[in-house]
Amino acid sequence: MNDTFSIAIDGPAGAGKSTMAKALAKALDAMYLDTGAMYRAFGLAMLRQGVDIHDHDAVAAKADAVNIDVNYVDGGQHIYLDGDDVTGAIRSPEVSEAASAISAVAEVRTRMVALQRQIAAGHDVVMDGRDIGTAVLPNATLKVYLTASAEERARRRCVELEEKGMPQPYEQVLADMKERDYRDMNREASPLRAAEDAVTLDTSELNLEQSIQALLKLAAGAGIAG
Repeated sequence: MNDTFSIAIDGPAGAGKSTMAKALAKALDAMYLDTGAMYRAFGLAMLRQGVDIHDHDAVAAKADAVNIDVNYVDGGQHIYLDGDDVTGAIRSPEVSEAASAISAVAEVRTRMVALQRQIAAGHDVVMDGRDIGTAVLPNATLKVYLTASAEERARRRCVELEEKGMPQPYEQVLADMKERDYRDMNREASPLRAAEDAVTLDTSELNLEQSIQALLKLAAGAGIAG
């Protein structure tokens, strides 16, 4: 009998998936896995190796050659690329662009999905990404499609970049957000979409605490309690 639970949170870039999934995992005493960070690490590897991120064949050839590990330090997830802690390095706009491009490569997604399932096996887990409910955890206890308007997501991303000392014009962030949405939703390999049995949660009008409370209510409704 399997007494563990799994929560799959999918949604577009800038929807706050990672922040809310971390808070949810903490409240439920579950493991948190930021799958987007794994794609970012792969994208960073391609940039470091000088691989054209838009050359699918070149990226696919590297799918099994990049060493990505996930470890937990003081309760926080750290991403390692070939033994190097890249947790901070993967948060730049350049790496975000690379992650979006390489995530469209089927061979990369196959490698990442296998690794994500391996990490999650046997644990209570909250996992967020683009295809968790549709591909990685199709039998998740609870599936949530977390979203917000492109304008609100761009505003939030601008605040995040400003806080990290990497400010960008709102108009540019919004344009990049819409372009990434299009790529994520129209790629051949596991396109971004809500799973048929997912609950859609639009946080455009909610602050962070309200959003987290809404997620906790959904978890309780699925029989998951902290």
